[in-house]
Amino acid sequence: MWILFKLLITSGMVVFISEVAKKSDRLGGLIAALPLVTVLTLIWLYLEKQPESKIANHAWYTFWYVVPTLPMFLAFPFLLKRFGFWPTLGISVVMTLVAFYIFAKIVKPYGIELL
Repeated sequence: MWILFKLLITSGMVVFISEVAKKSDRLGGLIAALPLVTVLTLIWLYLEKQPESKIANHAWYTFWYVVPTLPMFLAFPFLLKRFGFWPTLGISVVMTLVAFYIFAKIVKPYGIELL
């Protein structure tokens, strides 16, 4: 029952954001940019009595994993005009994976292990 509750709340956020985005690009983008899924995940971990170290590690790694995704959000609107939705989505996924790999190599000498 708990998993079903978590599923409904978390997936409900995605539906809510997409519905808001239909009415307002800016408000939909703002809500989507908020780390709502991460906050919910931190809450779920806390309520499930996970150790503080696990909760802190989740927040730590989320930060580092978000950084290489940012270029995709800049490239997506540019690519969409030229290639259409599905090709742009595919290019964006590949671009994000490449950016993540490069970023992981860059931060590794500083003791941040992402791979």
